[in-house]
Amino acid sequence: MMNLYRQAARRNALILLTAVFNFMLICTASAQQSKQNWHYGLSVDPAAKIAHISLDLSGKLPDTVVFKMPTWTTGYYQYMNFGKSVSAFGATDESGKSIDFKQTDQNTWKVGVPKNKALKLKYDIAAIRNFVGGNYLDTAHAYFSPAGLFMYQDKNILQPVTVTIQQYPGWTRIATGLDIVGQDSTTFQAPDFDVLYDSPILMGKLEKLPGFKVNGIQHDFIGYKMMIDDKQRFMDDMKKIVETGSGIIGEIPYKHYTFLGLGAGGGGIEHLNSASVAFTGNGLDKQAGRMKLYSFLAHEYFHTYNVKRIRPIELGPFDYEKGNKTEMLWVSEGFTVYYEYIIINRGGLTNGEEMLGQLRANLLNYEKKPGHLFQSATQASLETWSDGPNGRVADEFNKTISYYDKGPVLGLMLDLKIRHETKDKKSLDDVMRKLYYTYFKKLKRGFTPQEFRQACEETAGVPLPELFEYASTVKEINYHPYFAYAGLDIDDAWKKQPGAWHGITVKPHSDSLFVSAVEYDSPAWKSGVRVKSKLITIDGQPATQAILDALAITKKAGDVVEMLIEKKGKQEAIKITLATQSARSFEIKPMPNPDTLQTAIYKGIFEGGK
Repeated sequence: MMNLYRQAARRNALILLTAVFNFMLICTASAQQSKQNWHYGLSVDPAAKIAHISLDLSGKLPDTVVFKMPTWTTGYYQYMNFGKSVSAFGATDESGKSIDFKQTDQNTWKVGVPKNKALKLKYDIAAIRNFVGGNYLDTAHAYFSPAGLFMYQDKNILQPVTVTIQQYPGWTRIATGLDIVGQDSTTFQAPDFDVLYDSPILMGKLEKLPGFKVNGIQHDFIGYKMMIDDKQRFMDDMKKIVETGSGIIGEIPYKHYTFLGLGAGGGGIEHLNSASVAFTGNGLDKQAGRMKLYSFLAHEYFHTYNVKRIRPIELGPFDYEKGNKTEMLWVSEGFTVYYEYIIINRGGLTNGEEMLGQLRANLLNYEKKPGHLFQSATQASLETWSDGPNGRVADEFNKTISYYDKGPVLGLMLDLKIRHETKDKKSLDDVMRKLYYTYFKKLKRGFTPQEFRQACEETAGVPLPELFEYASTVKEINYHPYFAYAGLDIDDAWKKQPGAWHGITVKPHSDSLFVSAVEYDSPAWKSGVRVKSKLITIDGQPATQAILDALAITKKAGDVVEMLIEKKGKQEAIKITLATQSARSFEIKPMPNPDTLQTAIYKGIFEGGK
């Protein structure tokens, strides 16, 4: 163990040294070219779904400027390859005379600089992807991820930049986290490209909900096609979310904040002082819908702290060409899931039973997928660039997990452990504050994995080898001692389930029955049934949902079922030997007669405490 510890320490020291070195290189490059003036223009053509981009660039320029279009955008750890959306690229000098350029790859353009040291670029961007990390344009509104619009100069991302947005006729608002230049409501500024890329733009026929202030800071919600009956109640609830979320850390690190509602769709991405959310308001009429929606909004808001300020050291400075990989997304994303539950609970928008249900759902998602036997939380973080945030869900046999599921469970267990060891005097909140004030505020950088562990262990006052082993390995988790700290019992015993088991889930389509899921290591799995297989007959009868469901009742373990299936265009006769399924419910219940500390810890987490 000591050798492994020393290897980890050397690795973390190398990560820190490399990050500092890269940051110094970027600062040096920026200082050498700080007298440049970058001014972008943005206009739209809704009919063609095209954004027109212009750039006026002057000042201290090299003989050749290498322009780069980012391959990804922060907050969404997948390659977007924005360069593929660029067309009609051209460069001129101040008089309008064309300048030679060369596109060297999908995301790179080399442009010669005229002797007068000023040049202009013009190019178009196809805005056809209706997604929180993409660019989309229609006749009523537009949403832009700036990383997919504005090129940067290679090795010069710390350059200040301004953007003038031409509003389309008939459109009403421009919403963004960028600061306005003076009194001009259409010209915005960013101190560098990191801030520019972290400030999406929503424009069009938008609605602005009643704003509110927290600690004197203005918060707004501006969106497209928002269907909210009681707007004031909704914004009062949003204020509770912001007050509770910011209160965990103890300060607000921005001058203004805007929630950008993109309309129907899916997903959300956090930003420095805004959040892009697919949002219509649907579901607010029922508690289950409100809880789901408020959790989603609280998640994106708390990212203002956890990942934007409290961040792994790899997540900044950003490499917009190669991406930034880290093993700590189980903390940055997973703990934010945990805190979304905490925030709406402490804000009085949910209760302890509902919060336990949310956490149990994450636990079940993790435990009931075979990936938990093969991939750790740290591996899932590193491999998200290829696997996706929820793992490789399209694989026949999914050997991956989602850090969105294991992360919040580990966050709960760490919180429980800290509260128990400190007699409920400290909690995970203290860890988050320590990371915020030490690394973001004081040292102005992210933390290494070892520094994160150190902060946790210093707060708890004891070593935490087991918890971190659960994060970095696929070791089976013993939940009992941790849940017991809050007077809770969890039923993780394997129990035989009634009925005969085959393991097939189907979905009817066009009078046919297709396999939508096959449980790993089930009788059907062992017989070769896979997702997208078509069931043709069951024991000689045309396959129907009713006949398949009846097998659990009319058959018993050991019986053989004959099926004719079609797999990848070929028919195949198979035999499935039914079995008895064993499963774990992971039901969570209060223990009888909890002691004083257990009661205090339960109240601190699940009854709106701190």
